[in-house]
Amino acid sequence: MIALLTRDMRLAVRAGGGFGLGLAFFLIVVVLVPFGVGPQSALLSKIAPGILWLGALLACLLSLDRIFALDHEDGSLDLLATSPLPMEGIVSVKALAHWLTTGLPLVLAAPVLGVLLSLPVQGFGWLVVSLALGTPALSVIGTFGAALTVGLKRGGLLLSLLVLPLYVPTLIFGAEVARRGAEGMALGTPLALLAGITCGTIALLPFASAAVLRVNLR
Repeated sequence: MIALLTRDMRLAVRAGGGFGLGLAFFLIVVVLVPFGVGPQSALLSKIAPGILWLGALLACLLSLDRIFALDHEDGSLDLLATSPLPMEGIVSVKALAHWLTTGLPLVLAAPVLGVLLSLPVQGFGWLVVSLALGTPALSVIGTFGAALTVGLKRGGLLLSLLVLPLYVPTLIFGAEVARRGAEGMALGTPLALLAGITCGTIALLPFASAAVLRVNLR
């Protein structure tokens, strides 16, 4: 499992779909927002949590099609399917590799980019907490979508259409946690719902992804 995780992380970086591309896209989104809505600090600080969460979500989408595509192209996915490793474990490792190379860098970069959007000081900690709690769900859901579209030519657009509706609850509650934290409001309910979504996806979707992969590889 550790060898597979290390291999996937190296492939993600070398193939150009790792943290560099996601961080660059995240930075572009945050930098362009003030040009579009104006330089008013009060307005920027109000919309900062939502913009940062939306930017992180879209950045995660960029590398989803590479989770299984490279292995499918060179035949490695067939070898993994016939290996002693359970398919659920393989899917979980690939989701973890995607989060480590895409989600985790976004979590670490979000406070720095929050300065550009005049995010209130009290909101930085809760922004990091919400992203750290919600981005694993994005990676697991994205892995499920990648399993559905593996082997399809030009499946990137279809993958985005399938995954985006599933991302909406995570986006809503993640942005709400960050917003309430920035405004000093009670955030127990959205935080619990966000944690529930993440725990539910981690517990259930690897089995669904493994079942879909078995069907696609027959």
